[in-house]
Amino acid sequence: MSLRIKITRKLQVLCLTIPLLAAVSALVLYAFFGDRLRFDALEKDLFYSELSGNSLSLHYTLAYPENYGFPDNAILPFYEKSEDNGESELRDTLSRLAQISPGRLSENDAYAYELLERSLTLQLSGSAFDYYSEPLSPSSGMQSGLPILLADYAFRSPEDVEDYLHILDQTDTYFEGLIQYEKEKADAGLFMSDDAAGKIIEQCESIMDKESLENGTHFLHTTFEERLTEMEKEGLITPEQKDQWISENDRLLTTVLYPAYMSVADAFTTLQGRGVNSMGLCHFPEGRAYYEYLLASTTGSSRSISEIKNMFWQDFQQNFSDLAALLQSHPELAAIPLNTSTNFPYSSPKEMLMDLQEQMAPDFPAFPQAESNFSPSCTVKRVSKSMENYSSPAYYLTPPIDDMRTNIIYINHKNSPDALTLYTTLAHEGYPGHLYQTVYSQLHMNNEKASDIRYLLHYGGYVEGWALYAENMSYYYAQKLIQDANPAEALWYEACRLNRNLQLCLYSLIDIAIHYEGATPAQVQKILQKMGITSKESATAIYQYIVEEPANYPKYYLGFLEFCALKDRAREFWGKEFSLQRFHRFVLETGPSDFQGLQTRLTAGAD
Repeated sequence: MSLRIKITRKLQVLCLTIPLLAAVSALVLYAFFGDRLRFDALEKDLFYSELSGNSLSLHYTLAYPENYGFPDNAILPFYEKSEDNGESELRDTLSRLAQISPGRLSENDAYAYELLERSLTLQLSGSAFDYYSEPLSPSSGMQSGLPILLADYAFRSPEDVEDYLHILDQTDTYFEGLIQYEKEKADAGLFMSDDAAGKIIEQCESIMDKESLENGTHFLHTTFEERLTEMEKEGLITPEQKDQWISENDRLLTTVLYPAYMSVADAFTTLQGRGVNSMGLCHFPEGRAYYEYLLASTTGSSRSISEIKNMFWQDFQQNFSDLAALLQSHPELAAIPLNTSTNFPYSSPKEMLMDLQEQMAPDFPAFPQAESNFSPSCTVKRVSKSMENYSSPAYYLTPPIDDMRTNIIYINHKNSPDALTLYTTLAHEGYPGHLYQTVYSQLHMNNEKASDIRYLLHYGGYVEGWALYAENMSYYYAQKLIQDANPAEALWYEACRLNRNLQLCLYSLIDIAIHYEGATPAQVQKILQKMGITSKESATAIYQYIVEEPANYPKYYLGFLEFCALKDRAREFWGKEFSLQRFHRFVLETGPSDFQGLQTRLTAGAD
């Protein structure tokens, strides 16, 4: 039996209306969610493009990149001259961003949008300075940074070992690219001074010590074998694999990495004499403009240089006045050396880190909830003796965003730190400094499913400013430890804190004087003499370091002062509702940002 349906005019209209309404609904939904979809696509494209071409960065960002769809092949980037220094790519990204309405994004994505837009705009302004950056600077260049990254490259699987060896095999082409860049810098009249070039040559020959490489005692031999031994104990690899990889590592260190470093040394020997400026950036054609850009991008502060300088000067005067008043009230403190602490109750890093965690508890929030049984560990290691002359006094290795259990702090024992210095250094690098801030913020962003772009935006002023802020707090914790037993030494700790801040503030002022105002070595020496640094050798070393590392001291100290200003603003804005716990939670849960963003979030009521 056949069934026929009579389609009336009313039913025809209804049949036409339903698909039309569905289409209209789809358009409405796309209009509402389209911005979110476009932003999601943009952030994923940026995250992928930024990390897929640099396996070293990828490995230190993600423990398990396969979960994010990254390819298996290990790649070390190679410099190639760009016609516009990436300007067109930046403009394209900004154009894509402009097609998205931040008002239709979630609160967290809207904030990521705001940060990304400012970051890209700032990068675009910096694209005009083709050859002003320095990837091989004497104090923080890749010639000293790469061995550190290789020595701590985590082996979580056999594939990680293979990737490591592939990266090692590409170090020759990596450094060839940097050599080409340095030659182009020289052609542009922007090559470093002979003194700085001489340091690079010396570092290459010292870091890649031929004798230790040949006899298998170099730290890139020993650290590699130690990591494989752990894998063998865990049953992840066989003894045969271990022996094979050790042999391959030995081969690559002597036939690829060592020649690569010697190529850098040879190239810099040839380039010596082509540097036309041994003083600050302002002596280069566009140096002042570049310094303005560098200061903004390094610190994350949008203040003008005159405002920053005034901020430094006011702080310097306040600290100087406080120290003078303290010494006047307690003249006996002047007789105590500023680099010893005789009665400090702890001597080991483990004890100090445990005490810091206990003392910070009333002032700082506990870590956000994470997966079950999560507990970040911290290993304190000693900088290899062959790297002591080229490493910072201490540094913290940031863990991958998808595995924050393992944290490493390195201490440089070149100048053995006294107990107070070690304690405050561990506060800077560990609790409540870098380690605590990194793990807390990443846990919170992971829980909030924050935009991937937040993990790529780096804010030196936020990171180092927070660590210096934490270091200042630790001086108070140290005072509490010995207040009852030795009140005079507790006062001396406060003198040490003020002296430390005075020094960093002074060097930050000198940074501006050298790079923006053109201060000469003789002028800087006079400034330092007034502050009690009378050694010409010391003054020369300070001058040269600041010349070689522009905006480095302001990254720390301006970041610190910005946090102090933000705390004052929070106290004013929140009134009786203010507490250190609330302020610190706000900063940590907002996450790494420029200071304009932090101020905006604070006054918008986000906490």
